[in-house]
Amino acid sequence: MRTVPFGTNDGRAPNVISGMMRISDKTDDQIRDLYTTARETGIDFFDHADLYGFKHPGGGTHWCERRFGEALGLSAAEREQITLQTKTGIVDAEWHYDSSYTHIVSSVEDSLRALNTDYIDVLLLHRPDALVEPEEVARAFDDLESSGKVRAFGVSNHTPRQIDLLKTAVGQPLVANQVQLSVTHSTIVAQGLASNMVGEPDSLTRDGGGIVDYCRINGITLQAWSPFQKGFQDGVFFGSEDYPELNELLDRLAAKYGATPIAIATAWITRHPAAMQVVLGTTTPERVAEAAAGSDIPLTRAEWYGLISAAGHRVP
Repeated sequence: MRTVPFGTNDGRAPNVISGMMRISDKTDDQIRDLYTTARETGIDFFDHADLYGFKHPGGGTHWCERRFGEALGLSAAEREQITLQTKTGIVDAEWHYDSSYTHIVSSVEDSLRALNTDYIDVLLLHRPDALVEPEEVARAFDDLESSGKVRAFGVSNHTPRQIDLLKTAVGQPLVANQVQLSVTHSTIVAQGLASNMVGEPDSLTRDGGGIVDYCRINGITLQAWSPFQKGFQDGVFFGSEDYPELNELLDRLAAKYGATPIAIATAWITRHPAAMQVVLGTTTPERVAEAAAGSDIPLTRAEWYGLISAAGHRVP
């Protein structure tokens, strides 16, 4: 498992991490199998959110965090071996966003109890809040850091200007930005390729200033969620009739590298010099192992460009 720099400090993290969004209906044994497979492949970084599992009958907010904590019952020594990341800011009751001091701090307290841990390694603001008050966020981050309850902070789905706004008050470095990215949902990567080409969709900048370049410049680690989705909640592209050329190329490259298409799709993201992390959403241990195998596959430049072109983006 290849590691990448994490934030601006000297820390490093695996470039493939395990997302816990879909464990709400899994048994203790299934969660332990998923966790064990991840650890055996070199993944020691687990992504949560307070919202995950809120639709599960009898569950609610913090449900997936609770299932993770209950199923694993990690000892203090094993807890120190892994990174736990969670997110806050989305409220399911009368759906809205809340980045106030009170909500951030109370959500972290609930996450600590659910995960059965004394500290969160990384806390992300889940979505941009149009009503954000950076001073409120800063006060929450300061109190959580000084109390030892959170060790690092970041954001999710934020644009460059939204990050800059937070930085007017927040003193801690923002170490990560989790954004949707797959070879078919790759506008944030592709938009610069067709720059200044009139009529080409990728000639437009849609994220407020080039989030990939911004994060590289500012030492913010990009985390790619839904790495195998066609689009936003459209299903995976593997075997999809919408992408015959892409699937043919994935199969061909999988044969070349002795891997699977899942590994190649993972490698397309990890090949990017921004040193991104791929956030896996699968709860199937075998697929975790397949994706982890893509961590270090050295796709050539021609192969990387061939994949984004086969996914429908213009390579002039």
